[in-house]
Amino acid sequence: MLKHRGFPGRYPGSDYQFTIRRANPRGATRLIRRERYADRKAIDRKVDAAFMAALWEHFGDRPFARGNLDAGRLSWLFGREVVPAEDPFDPESYEALLRIDVDAARASFPEVFQR
Repeated sequence: MLKHRGFPGRYPGSDYQFTIRRANPRGATRLIRRERYADRKAIDRKVDAAFMAALWEHFGDRPFARGNLDAGRLSWLFGREVVPAEDPFDPESYEALLRIDVDAARASFPEVFQR
């Protein structure tokens, strides 16, 4: 499992994690598309924006390996702002390549791209 050095481990001052420490010996947790409903808590929306900002700062528009990025956190963005960068795509692989869909990310998180 590739570890993304320099990537923030969690949202500052919270237990919302962005990365995992070690690979699961049974395999990577499957990436799924989680629905983001309009009534989500404000902190959840802030954490999503902070995670997107970290992804953008670290990878930009280049493809990146899933590596040690947290599956739960990725799943909130997967299928919209973060999409597969390879075909076929294995949602249960630490080596799976992903990329940011810049247009979708700008629409969902305009505050991240105004910097």
